[in-house]
Amino acid sequence: MTDETASLYDLRGLKCPLPVLKTRKRMDAMRSGEELVVETSDPLAGIDIPHFCREDGHQLIEGQTTEDGHRFRIRKG
Repeated sequence: MTDETASLYDLRGLKCPLPVLKTRKRMDAMRSGEELVVETSDPLAGIDIPHFCREDGHQLIEGQTTEDGHRFRIRKG
């Protein structure tokens, strides 16, 4: 899946634990194999989002630091 087909979820400005809670709710509504790109400015997201993916059985395809936070590509398990 490319950036054009993955949904973008802009969670910049939200503080822990909201980025993970909102990502979990959004992923629950998706079908297995679909991808979500999450952008967040929460500094703890660099730890929280990968942990969420491991715990919930999703694949963290890519995680990167951006100018104002993090960007993650997640494939629903």
